[in-house]
Amino acid sequence: MPSGDDIQAYLAGAWRLMMGKPDGVRALDVSADGFWNSFFAILVAFPALSVSWAALAAELSEDGLGSRYSILLRLAVIDVVAWVLPLLVLGLVARPAGILDRYPHFVVASNWASALLAWLMLPAGLLNLFAPEASDLNNTVSLVVFLAALVLSWRLTNAVLVKGAVVASAVFVGMVFAGIFLIVFLQGLFGLEGAQVPAG
Repeated sequence: MPSGDDIQAYLAGAWRLMMGKPDGVRALDVSADGFWNSFFAILVAFPALSVSWAALAAELSEDGLGSRYSILLRLAVIDVVAWVLPLLVLGLVARPAGILDRYPHFVVASNWASALLAWLMLPAGLLNLFAPEASDLNNTVSLVVFLAALVLSWRLTNAVLVKGAVVASAVFVGMVFAGIFLIVFLQGLFGLEGAQVPAG
């Protein structure tokens, strides 16, 4: 696992990319080791994500979909698969898509950015966990944070690929839809149809 100082540098680089600054990639380790180490970002994001899982598990357990623990475990599996699998599938089409040379950069940047976004979504998760009765406020905060995350993710994609807005938009839309498809599919597979699984 990367050191604390390295993780801080990677998060800072990802943030610069989300601000539309291509030089943020210089703070990232895009070597083969850096590529695989970037998946440790899931552990960095885990505490923040677990808050959202806990809030949703509490809600779904009241609907008779299982115990809180079993639901939380299923939500965690869904979220991790929806985080990792689209990135790996992108590698299969990176060459025909013309982004093979930037694929490692994108994966590394995307992983560390996803960890940052998980923490940015923490306020919405805390609201859902500790004030579930304030549904209107919770929904508003969740929507605002989700839209902000989409904007930041597109800016990162554009900045790290340096292939132009058209290519960046195609990759961004493909990744978003792949993640949504996986979430919906796995929700059905795990008996959690309609659950609003937090995105990683």
